[in-house]
Amino acid sequence: MARILAVDYGKKRTGLAVTDPLQIIASGLTTVETGKLMAFIKDYVARHEVEMIVVGLPRTVTGEYSDSFAYIAPFVERLKEQLPEVEVVYHDERFTTKMAMQSMIAAGATRRQRNNKSGVVDMVSAAIILQSFLDSRAMREGQ
Repeated sequence: MARILAVDYGKKRTGLAVTDPLQIIASGLTTVETGKLMAFIKDYVARHEVEMIVVGLPRTVTGEYSDSFAYIAPFVERLKEQLPEVEVVYHDERFTTKMAMQSMIAAGATRRQRNNKSGVVDMVSAAIILQSFLDSRAMREGQ
């Protein structure tokens, strides 16, 4: 089986996560400067078998697209054009940053580590998006 890559897209930094080859567990991969994201993804897909890319879909609490969708949608269209062999889907990302912060607190991360501009929160958010996608897919498939 091929891996699934997840993207928590941000204006400055983007968190990435990936599944194991059996698509059971999501793990944080890295955080990339958004300006270098397309090159990073293309290189990753060239080196690893990736069958799908899951992009966090930003929605408000009421379910409408948030303002950030305006810059995420063009990125997704470019991704589909440049990697036509890889399926690209959206998955709801509501509350993932808050969940990532709570996970880091539970894991004992200090306030300084949580506020670190290296983007650990972005990477953890991507892993939460990906695990949520895997869980919802398993529920749909009755596993």
